[in-house]
Amino acid sequence: MQRNFSELMRKRRSVRAYLDRPVPRVTVEEICRLARSAPSGANLQPGHFHVLAGSALADLVAGLQAAIDAGAPQAREYSYFPEPMPPGLKARQRAAGYVLYQALGIERRDLDGRRRQFRRNYDFFGAPVGVVVTIDRTMGKGCFMDLGMSLMGFLLAAEAHGLGATGIGALANYGPEAHRLLALPRDQMVVCGLALGWPDPDAPENRFRTERADLAEFTSFRGF
Repeated sequence: MQRNFSELMRKRRSVRAYLDRPVPRVTVEEICRLARSAPSGANLQPGHFHVLAGSALADLVAGLQAAIDAGAPQAREYSYFPEPMPPGLKARQRAAGYVLYQALGIERRDLDGRRRQFRRNYDFFGAPVGVVVTIDRTMGKGCFMDLGMSLMGFLLAAEAHGLGATGIGALANYGPEAHRLLALPRDQMVVCGLALGWPDPDAPENRFRTERADLAEFTSFRGF
């Protein structure tokens, strides 16, 4: 399925609920190939997609949930958000969380409900395909940018195939656990996860949209 690029960009959203319907391996392979066509400095093509489905995904999810229940400490290997978070960005983060919890009917003071929803990151939101994304620890910061372009390619390719997907940055909170459960090579760092599948159109968490900054807020033009 092919769509106009502008339509793909505007329709893409983070899908957090999926139908119980498998995705053919040939489709996932094509999405991964398209993602790999993203540009990268010196054509290094950093990053690796560890693609899981069926029992392999179920085993990872079970292992992560068991580790969390046992009190495994969070141990992200890289800094994701600015520390401390500037007030303007903190407000944007809170606004995104608010619309999600509002769609799910989770009240502001329902901390248990919020924790349960956040924990769904670690079962890949019930998607039939889960991807653990890693990068070689020796890669420079610019290679994270290149990997990010590949991840965007993955998300857009999924959308083009009529599928839904979302990035799961929270997976890196338990990167060492995922590393251990998958017996990954020592030189690989867990960057994030990806969930992939057929979106559940009736799920409220798939119906809301987060806002984007106005053009004047993030651009400046000279010489036009």
